[in-house]
Amino acid sequence: MDDIDHIEIWKMKKLLKTLAKAKGNGTSMITLALPPDKSLPYVNSMLTNEYGTATNIKSRVNKLSVLSAITSTQQKLKQYKTIPKNGLVIYCGTILIDGNKEKKVTYDIEPFKPINQFMYLCDSRFHTEVIENILGAEDKYGFIIMDGNGVLYATLCGNDQDILHQFSVDLPKKHGRGGQSALRFSRLRVEARNNYIRKVGELATHYFISNDIPNVKGLILAGSAELKVELSESQHFDGRLKPKVISIIDIAYGGANGLNQAIELSAETLSNVKLVEEKKLLESYFHEITMDTGKFCFGIKNSMMAVEAGVSDTLIVWENLDLKMCVFIDSDGKEHVEYLNKDQDLNKLDPVTNMHMEIKSCEDWIDWIAENYKKMGTKLEFITDRSSEGTQFVKGFGGVGCILRWNMEFPDEFIDFDNEEYNDNNDSDENNSEIDLDDFF
Repeated sequence: MDDIDHIEIWKMKKLLKTLAKAKGNGTSMITLALPPDKSLPYVNSMLTNEYGTATNIKSRVNKLSVLSAITSTQQKLKQYKTIPKNGLVIYCGTILIDGNKEKKVTYDIEPFKPINQFMYLCDSRFHTEVIENILGAEDKYGFIIMDGNGVLYATLCGNDQDILHQFSVDLPKKHGRGGQSALRFSRLRVEARNNYIRKVGELATHYFISNDIPNVKGLILAGSAELKVELSESQHFDGRLKPKVISIIDIAYGGANGLNQAIELSAETLSNVKLVEEKKLLESYFHEITMDTGKFCFGIKNSMMAVEAGVSDTLIVWENLDLKMCVFIDSDGKEHVEYLNKDQDLNKLDPVTNMHMEIKSCEDWIDWIAENYKKMGTKLEFITDRSSEGTQFVKGFGGVGCILRWNMEFPDEFIDFDNEEYNDNNDSDENNSEIDLDDFF
């Protein structure tokens, strides 16, 4: 998994989820999506016209909200000299928060990939689908369609196919003729076949390796003969690409028709790639536990202890983990950090005076760690609970744990794996499904 992109994409998805849920009074929530080919003068002129139109809104409250949102959008656009290369999306308006209170928000988002749809809407909600569509197609996959007639190189990103290169070949066929020259014909056939595989391998390196690293998430080799298998096992096939091969498919056609068939047959494989990566990560985590290497921990307190000590190599977090990181101040002015789930009380008692401590700050821990994990020298991986391993990690380990660089001693605060009562209880499916996650916080 990419150590930068997947975290940034997670942040974007979380923000979009929040924006999609936001509601407002009237039609004062502006969604403005600008493709890279739009000019700022045109957009500013359009907003000026919209401002004039909005002055005719009959409801005074709604009119003032819309005018304010248009003005804020214009002010935000003044921060840009040109529209960014991938376009720009602005969300601006007054939303309703807890207690039916109103809050004015403005977000400007530069997408990870170019947007091609212009959108301007004033509504009672934000329209996030313009960015969600490109986020859903975040990974690029390479295809090599190879048979005895030629080869085609292509990439697939979402619904966008891009044929990079193709060439034809005329390989000698097997036959029983030749008499005394049969061995020579056979040798020429093998030589031509090897030269073809070498050329295919060299071009695969050219198209799927950039800056010495693969530029695709995975590779699919497809064809109607054994050539694709020979390529995958050949020394001419770049060693950096071999681990990227996620499927070898038999198809009936070559060329563009073969590409379409390969995409259709590999659809399920492509949809499961992220899940497979997640399963491999969790299997390595569970391996450390099974082998009792000591290079693991679980639960928020131990995990944060490992991260702060610089011992965590990889911090694994359930993407929907709902934890607050709250800082309390006691009577002596000392700060105490507590990690609380949604059901736990925010009123913490001073250990000396037994009075309620002052709350200095309280924020979502998952947002905080996504912003700060690099400073703390650990990798961060978000996982889902869609696999059996993911479900086990969430239910059995509280949804947060670390693979450690070396052994580290932790306070014995959590479930003891050698405890007979714990093991006996887990023999029952009923008890296993009722693990109390409060034990981990």
